[in-house]
Amino acid sequence: MKPMTTPLLERREEWRQSRALFLLAVSSGTILNPLNSSMISMALHGIQHAYGLSFAAVSWVISAFYISSAAGQPVMGRLGDVFGRKRVFLAGLAIAFIPAVAAPFVSMFSLLLVLRVLQAIGTSAIYPSGMGLVRRYITERQAAALAVISVFSSVTVAIGPTVGGFLIPLGGWESIFTVNIPFLFLSFLLAWTIFPRDEQRRSSLREVLPQLDIPGILLFAAALLLLLSFVLSFKTGIKPLLGIGGGASLLLFIRRELRLENPFINLRMFRDHMALTRVNVLFILLNIYNYSLLFGLPAYLQDELKLGLEGSGLLMLFISAFGIVVSPLTGKWVDRSGVLPPLFLGAGCMLIGAVSFAFFLPALGWKGLIPVLSVMGTGYGFQNVSLQTAMLRAAPPGEIGVASGLFQTSRYLGAIASSVLIGSLFAADLSARHVMELGLMLLLATLLSLLLSVRLMRSLR
Repeated sequence: MKPMTTPLLERREEWRQSRALFLLAVSSGTILNPLNSSMISMALHGIQHAYGLSFAAVSWVISAFYISSAAGQPVMGRLGDVFGRKRVFLAGLAIAFIPAVAAPFVSMFSLLLVLRVLQAIGTSAIYPSGMGLVRRYITERQAAALAVISVFSSVTVAIGPTVGGFLIPLGGWESIFTVNIPFLFLSFLLAWTIFPRDEQRRSSLREVLPQLDIPGILLFAAALLLLLSFVLSFKTGIKPLLGIGGGASLLLFIRRELRLENPFINLRMFRDHMALTRVNVLFILLNIYNYSLLFGLPAYLQDELKLGLEGSGLLMLFISAFGIVVSPLTGKWVDRSGVLPPLFLGAGCMLIGAVSFAFFLPALGWKGLIPVLSVMGTGYGFQNVSLQTAMLRAAPPGEIGVASGLFQTSRYLGAIASSVLIGSLFAADLSARHVMELGLMLLLATLLSLLLSVRLMRSLR
């Protein structure tokens, strides 16, 4: 098949076929970062045993991925804006191929951490570049196109533990790395063939480096690393120096970014585009909700309800399955009615789920959890597609790559916050009472989302 040219094919039937392949190329790549962010949770025990580590030490394969993804998404978005989105998309796939092949053969845990960081950086290049390509080349029924990507890039987070639960008994913990290989090949082949060529760019390395703001990137990563380590130290003994260092790094980062003409994160963009700011905060809250379920609920299902690994994984599928079903429907709804109706309906569904967890959990049992999780998955599907569309519409046209990267950074800020929340609630033991306390936290997050959605409604109008 010949690469598409600009403008895209005008004949309707050819355009439909090209559009489908275009979305498949983007989606098959965007699945990798969120899938690997959650699939690893099922491999922690095997990695811990293989390298003879404590759980606290081995959990850094999760934290390193989150921190690298949080910093890497906006960096890769900037690189896509500068060098061309197709180039960066393909480069990200090539980088992600290294850990997929090499991870099963490393003999040192430190090398596995390096490969995990490479996996985060490579897969972080795909989403912002893919979103930039969608924004540029798919102008009709854009929300419907985003809904397709949403199924792959976000709803599949909930599938990760189930996939890991079935892969690991067959191929060991190494299989969660090697399973990426067919997706990488498919996405690379489609992207190479389908994506239009990037416009010719003559930027030299000397011109590009100031735009990357290397000190800003390092300060941002240091702030995340130190503050996360500080919060996690609450379980073993508070280490105030970590908190002081993290706070100082954050303040220095903010001070620097506000002064630079080409900062790593354009904080002025959030000040000047309040709708975009509210969308990102809503996405943080949505992912606190989602990842808290993702990491907190399986332990309850296995330890308290005695469902086992496969049973708990299958029950978690109700979240992802209903999210997958409603996402394309939400895309069509957004195209007709805008982002606000499904956004509020999604918040209502999440409110029902949080109330059920907070006040009725002991009476539900595993059968009663099925409709509750289905409603929660439906709410996530509604909100996720709505917020992705709202982000694209609220972002400045020249900053779409960076805005898309920061949107994904918001995902991992929510994931990091949820891991701290779960660690605090379940530090000593696990019981229905702790999950009910988690439900209260989810209820608070939902109420904040509703309040912020009202403010967003006013901004968009």
